[in-house]
Amino acid sequence: MSSETKIEYSKKELPASFGKAGYTLFAVGLVLVIISYLVDPVRSSFNNLIMLMFLSSIGVGSLFLVAIEYLGGAVWSVPFRRIPEFLGAIIFILPIVAIPVYFNMHDMFHWTHTEDVLSDEILSGKVGYLNIPFFTIRVVVIFLVWMLFYILLTKRSRLQDQTGDQKLTASNIKISAIFMPFFAITITIASVDWIMSLEPHWFSTIFGIYYFSGTVLAAIAVVTFLVVYLTEKGLFIKGIKTDHYYSLGALMFAFVNFWAYIAFSQFLLIYYANIPEETYWYLNRWEGGWIVVSILLIVVHFVVPYFGLVSQPSKTNPKRLKFMAIWILVAHIVDLYWLIMPTYSPESIPFSWMELGFPLLTFGIMVIVFGIKAKKENLVPIGDPKLKRGLDFRL
Repeated sequence: MSSETKIEYSKKELPASFGKAGYTLFAVGLVLVIISYLVDPVRSSFNNLIMLMFLSSIGVGSLFLVAIEYLGGAVWSVPFRRIPEFLGAIIFILPIVAIPVYFNMHDMFHWTHTEDVLSDEILSGKVGYLNIPFFTIRVVVIFLVWMLFYILLTKRSRLQDQTGDQKLTASNIKISAIFMPFFAITITIASVDWIMSLEPHWFSTIFGIYYFSGTVLAAIAVVTFLVVYLTEKGLFIKGIKTDHYYSLGALMFAFVNFWAYIAFSQFLLIYYANIPEETYWYLNRWEGGWIVVSILLIVVHFVVPYFGLVSQPSKTNPKRLKFMAIWILVAHIVDLYWLIMPTYSPESIPFSWMELGFPLLTFGIMVIVFGIKAKKENLVPIGDPKLKRGLDFRL
């Protein structure tokens, strides 16, 4: 009976193989990244930007999941909340990852070329926003806002492990309510500044939501993979049922569809309007070798995850959930590659060993950050008054 469910959790160390995998990925990836910067710093900077936006997705996307749980008063996700809390710590790594991109901006962003901006009617009209001093201020402020809200939310969650004080939950609900508008504004500005401004003549009023959909989907995928992995290893709290797995699978499935809806809506609006300043961006991705990536993106990011998660059994199958979580993360990398790399190479698809080091370094950072946090803190918010209700959750 659900009423007889007991909280059975004892903190255990993660397997040694987990840490070794993280440091191996980090070391190999870092070596490849350093060599690639020595060989071709411009191309490496574009790859670095993909890494920055992917890590931003996981970091701030995880913080969003924490905040939305508090705001929605969700119960089923309480046993898992500490996982996105750990992943949110990636936010503190973002400024370091952004530094190489920032110092290569002149080779990446056309709007940094003052002489070209002054002779271009469209760019000269955007110079009040697209200028290096204002860009720098926005980047710094966004990182600080994300860090501030991460500290505010997670500090109370950790304190609740010791006190069990329900007032801390009430405080986090208020903080989450304040965070949400900041989240919406900052993630939109970040996507526009780092990605859309690579081609400053182009504009889309839906691009911020497009990046948001991929961001939250990627964050859910990482959380799902870790929940299943930790449960299988006996490191997580006892009492996780297929109902919990189904909820995670359904959430992934929902955002797979949401991403597809936003992606198609953006395309349809631009196609229907048929304005040259908008359509050229898609035309560049439908010519030469990029047509292959465009079609691949549809299959990888929507078709496969859709059919992989559409049935009820697939949403409760641990192996299927782990596989689809990894698949979705790879799909997010493909999506960012499709958004960013055509600016560097409009005619051909750049892909070699130089593109491999950055994903390896990315996943290495994620594993290391999670491992460090898991070593210091409980994997489960044991002081949350809603924890037992979360374990008792049934559909």
